[in-house]
Amino acid sequence: MHWNRLATSLALAASGAEALLRFSCSQLVVERLDPLVNPGSAPSPHLHQIVGGNAFNITMDPKTPPPSQATCTTCTFADDFSNYWTAVLYFKARNGSYHKVPQKPNSGFEQANSGMTIYYIPYIGNTKSTVTAFKPGFRMLVGNHASRTKEETSQYRQLTYTCLETIMTRTGETLDMPNKPCKVGIMANVRFPTCWDGKNLDSPDHKSHIAYPATGTFENNGPCPATHPVKIPQLFFEVIWDTSKFNDKSLWPTDGSQPFVWSQGDATGFGNHGDYVFGWKDDALQKAMDTNCNINCPQLKTQTIAAGNKCSRAVQVNEKVDGWLDAIPGMSPGMEGMSK
Repeated sequence: MHWNRLATSLALAASGAEALLRFSCSQLVVERLDPLVNPGSAPSPHLHQIVGGNAFNITMDPKTPPPSQATCTTCTFADDFSNYWTAVLYFKARNGSYHKVPQKPNSGFEQANSGMTIYYIPYIGNTKSTVTAFKPGFRMLVGNHASRTKEETSQYRQLTYTCLETIMTRTGETLDMPNKPCKVGIMANVRFPTCWDGKNLDSPDHKSHIAYPATGTFENNGPCPATHPVKIPQLFFEVIWDTSKFNDKSLWPTDGSQPFVWSQGDATGFGNHGDYVFGWKDDALQKAMDTNCNINCPQLKTQTIAAGNKCSRAVQVNEKVDGWLDAIPGMSPGMEGMSK
């Protein structure tokens, strides 16, 4: 489950033994909207950071694919108008005030404007397998914003954190938030299930139409369960939070606990979660998966990170989310760890 993803990926890609897309998606907007879980609600209960196409909205009708609505994308693959989003991380000071943790770009994407690194992987190692790319209208989420125990979050298998000693650290993943200062920051890893029922583009809980392999993991080519027989690409996000700005232990709680809180009020880290609305244009993603692209993909249209940084969308929920705050947006003071 825990593997040196970037170093391994680059080495295998160079040898032709692995296929993957790895690319940057800069931040589009940070606000309290969630068209997947809380469609029509403005504001939604908690704050998200969103990347991808600028068709992201309060409500996103699955019958109206993002490519028909978006005019630009923050992603470096220019035909990817999908939206990807996660919660936002805050630092809680000893006096009870909060400050949004800034982000830093991943290795190789130094110009990126916050955001995430996105991966789509059809297979690992030398065992090639055919995967079915997501279809128009497809959407899903992984994790549970209300999880507060290791037992609750372990059902998702691969929602983890990496305490970065350097920007290239890819070992020592944990299910819970690191409880020591991390020299370069904390990377949140969000991996989605890789099996689909082949019928439903969504489900009421946005999870039941997808599943993990029946045995093993995606990394060792575990077979899909009979209920979800269709293999889909491994989608996962890497998000680097620059917690180094808060590494002075004199700022941390006097009881020795870690000081970082997800924007849904989660101080445990077990509420790590991610959302996805598919929005690749035409058959671009299937083409990339079929041709086993290695990191770069000549078959796909690309744009520079600088061009992606220019893609924008007006904020629709106006509230203060940066600087020192008495409470996380949407939360009452002192509610961390309690929000369900």
